[in-house]
Amino acid sequence: MSSNIVSSPIQYHNQKQLDYFGHEIKKTMIPVDSYYVNNHVEKLLEVADFSGKDNILEVGCGMGKFTFPLLKRGYKITGMDLSPFLLQQLLKYNDNRFQVPLIACDVLDAPLKLNNTFDHIIGFFALHHFHNLSVCYQAMARLVKPGGKIYFIEPNAYNPLYYVQILATPNMSWAGDKGVADMRKSKIQKATEYAELVNLKVCRYGAFPPFIANIKIGQKIEKQIEKIKILNPVLPFQLFEVQKPW
Repeated sequence: MSSNIVSSPIQYHNQKQLDYFGHEIKKTMIPVDSYYVNNHVEKLLEVADFSGKDNILEVGCGMGKFTFPLLKRGYKITGMDLSPFLLQQLLKYNDNRFQVPLIACDVLDAPLKLNNTFDHIIGFFALHHFHNLSVCYQAMARLVKPGGKIYFIEPNAYNPLYYVQILATPNMSWAGDKGVADMRKSKIQKATEYAELVNLKVCRYGAFPPFIANIKIGQKIEKQIEKIKILNPVLPFQLFEVQKPW
């Protein structure tokens, strides 16, 4: 743990996150071209009404695992992350292939010149690492244009396998991933209402982790599981969509 002295709960939280993500490369964050990664991207694009001209901010972009598939599809992405270390890794993996502006900061500290700049804001498995859902949604609300939408793909708090994964995986910890428990519609509803955002929608999908989802038989079984309505409340992935009023 860092010995840095911090002066507020937010700074303390952010320092913990930097300690968790900011010094070594986690294998699960490395950009790869796989069915699992592309399936999350396609789920977002099925719901989101993006055009090639839209200016999109990805909050918590990390090393670019989900950024690069969107850039390859021709979307204009600006990446934001708390960790300069992770953004440096993104630059290395980009290797000057795509034009992708990067911002190293907490979303609360986004420059004022970015207010009402983005057509949409997105995030992949980042929201559950935020220090305060209400104030972070409020911060994102000032960055997105009126009528713009904010989308996050997150773990489902009601899927018990996430808690098993946190306990069983050496490079995961409850301190780093405990926000999974907050990924409930009621919690997100409260946070988005605080930020004066409207029309919250939730879409659940998926069934398997990468090592199963990336094989053809796993993909076939997953599609069948998604069709079973009684299982929808515990499907492992969910997409939160919310809108800034016009």
